[in-house]
Amino acid sequence: MAGSYFRRGMTAPATFSLFVRQLPPSRGFLVLAGIDEVCRFLDRFGFDEDDIAYLEHTMGLSPDVLDALRGLRFTGDVWSAPEGSIVTAEEPLLELTAPLPEAQLVETALLNLMTFQTTIASKAVRCRLAAGDRDLVDFSFRRTQGLESGLLAARSAAIAGFNSTSNVAAAAQYDLRATGTMAHSYIQVFPREVDAFRSFAADYPERTTFLVDTYDTADGVRSAIQVVRELRQHGPVAIRLDSGDLGAQARMSRKLLDDAGLTEVRILASGGLDEMEIERLLADEAPIDAFGVGTKMGVSADAPYLDTVYKLVAYDGRPVMKLSTGKRTLPGPKQVFRRADGDLTGDVLGLREEPAPGGYRPLLGCVMRNGARIAPVSPGDAVRAARARCAAGLAHVPRDSRRLVEPEPLVASLSAPLSALAAEVAQGLGVPAS
Repeated sequence: MAGSYFRRGMTAPATFSLFVRQLPPSRGFLVLAGIDEVCRFLDRFGFDEDDIAYLEHTMGLSPDVLDALRGLRFTGDVWSAPEGSIVTAEEPLLELTAPLPEAQLVETALLNLMTFQTTIASKAVRCRLAAGDRDLVDFSFRRTQGLESGLLAARSAAIAGFNSTSNVAAAAQYDLRATGTMAHSYIQVFPREVDAFRSFAADYPERTTFLVDTYDTADGVRSAIQVVRELRQHGPVAIRLDSGDLGAQARMSRKLLDDAGLTEVRILASGGLDEMEIERLLADEAPIDAFGVGTKMGVSADAPYLDTVYKLVAYDGRPVMKLSTGKRTLPGPKQVFRRADGDLTGDVLGLREEPAPGGYRPLLGCVMRNGARIAPVSPGDAVRAARARCAAGLAHVPRDSRRLVEPEPLVASLSAPLSALAAEVAQGLGVPAS
């Protein structure tokens, strides 16, 4: 397509809108994530000589198209809601305006970056809602579908409110808190469980977590108690439960620890957890202080994708729309207007140039202009700002939309100018407005 555009001189500005058509049934809202990574991708966008050689010899692109690609860089504008914002279906995650070939060529990468991270952040925030103020640790790296996905899953979970990650590479890249325990294999290589605990505690006296269920959980807790007493540990100490009936195991472990006078020792639970199991455990008053959440969060097991699209809404100053059955789009560059008090039940989807309704503020802002970032920040600062924004936004999510089962989805209404433009464009295409 880009080659065809270049040959015909079709390089006028095009605006594409990236949004979610509809929410999965189990989601009442989404957490927007991925904007900072999108901006970093667009900063680096281009074709080097190896790319050009491949396109020439493998795809047979003509010299004029190759010359156009050789010097191509992203020169457009990107508008988006701030990362970590609470959003819903039909609201743009981002809108991009650039010369048509540029805007078309970045489509797949932008969809990938925005869809995956928003999917994972929207799953992870459900774990945060279920866990309340208890700690959450990202344990997903072993099961994410690719190494890069593991990094981005840790990033997305941090935005949603996870406290730390076992992914040390992600912690380094995004300035997150790295944490970890021991594996069953560590315990198995020692003659006795207590020998493994004693060695680990001696090596890491300031951050010891004992994995107590390799053999018999009650015996494992007693071994941990023995080592804590021997070494007189005063730093943060925890035990980890990773199998069986976690509620029953936690109650038994808590009693053993309390009877030994170790009331400060925390209990971390892991092993196939998701928001539903966390909610069930806490409803049963299981004495668990922290949860390690892995597979089901890292792949968003119950809703592993979002119905995201990247659709042309304007070209060369002309608003356009798609009229396909069940896939109709809205024309023109957009703005989301949100109530100034943060209330999320009254979002209005309108045209970018229209004024905000009284008592509302625009949500989308320009994050890249003429190919340059407006206010670049470090990867760690981007995550911290998004995390704070997500936490603040959650306070305004209605109770019915926060439910883990059959939530009521947030819905944005259309402004009168946007509705009128959609009707006008549809009529111009010979199709009645609907």
